Amino acid sequence: MAVYTDVGNEALEAFLQDYAIGSLVAFRGIAEGVENSNFQLRTTDGDYILTLYEKRVNAQDLPWFLGLMQHLAREGVTCPQPVADSQGHVLKTLAGRPAAITTFLPGVWPRVVRLEHCRPLGRALAQLHVAGRSYKPERQNALGPDAWFALLESCGAGANTVRAGLQDELQNALAHILPFWPGREHNPLLPRGQIHADMFPDNVFFLDHAVSGVIDFYFACTDFLAYDIAICLNAWCFQVDGAFNITFARHMMQGYEEIRPLEPEERKLMPVLARGAAMRFLLTRLYDWINTPADALVTPKDPMDYLKRLRFHLETESADAYGF
Repeated sequence: MAVYTDVGNEALEAFLQDYAIGSLVAFRGIAEGVENSNFQLRTTDGDYILTLYEKRVNAQDLPWFLGLMQHLAREGVTCPQPVADSQGHVLKTLAGRPAAITTFLPGVWPRVVRLEHCRPLGRALAQLHVAGRSYKPERQNALGPDAWFALLESCGAGANTVRAGLQDELQNALAHILPFWPGREHNPLLPRGQIHADMFPDNVFFLDHAVSGVIDFYFACTDFLAYDIAICLNAWCFQVDGAFNITFARHMMQGYEEIRPLEPEERKLMPVLARGAAMRFLLTRLYDWINTPADALVTPKDPMDYLKRLRFHLETESADAYGF
């Protein structure tokens, strides 16, 4: 369960006195997610989400995240909106943690990804990219390629306890990714902008076969737009058995290009970006798998799912293999 910090009733009621959102009716911890402590609040005025920021989230970045969400909403993207207190503050402190209340979005995330989800997903991702163009502040991707060697080194020999030879395999994979990354060596740069960087199925809500909202912007950053597509390829287009679903990928990209057509270099470099996206999530999951205490209230995700994806991408030479 993704609740690292408990919040008592008295502390919460005192916290809510600064907000004009009615009286507390009920609150419960939300099991989804692994980075922050999340609670669903029900007040006499409606439903809200309370987030206490933990772990990898740098408190200094929180105004950027909250500002991005406000900006995207003004540009037509449905996402949670920070709720201000009586003094106009959207970021406060609760139980010793930075905390914010955001609006509650209707809908459910797909426990099983189906073809019907893919085109709306692609459209939603492109709409986010287009809307983010006019958000001028930038945030570096703290989990981009510059961080991958250090992440692997922090896992140390523990990687080989997860799978024999894994440390060497990942070092070799990095040698097939980093020299070909956009902007490195003599590789061309790609279009950049604000990306979600964590648009997994549990962060996208659907109602009546349409995307009703996108949540959890706390990995968002300024990076290559096509890298965000590569993250979605990994998160949405692989079956439970590890097989790549080219039909899902094709429909996702058709939806995306209805809003924002890819440039030729973005298409050409998609295999490299997909390898990098697989590596990023493999490494963070590997780190959590090795370092999460056995009595923690959150279950770490199996990094081996992303090893299968990484191996697929390393064997992929062109975007044709993705159906676009």
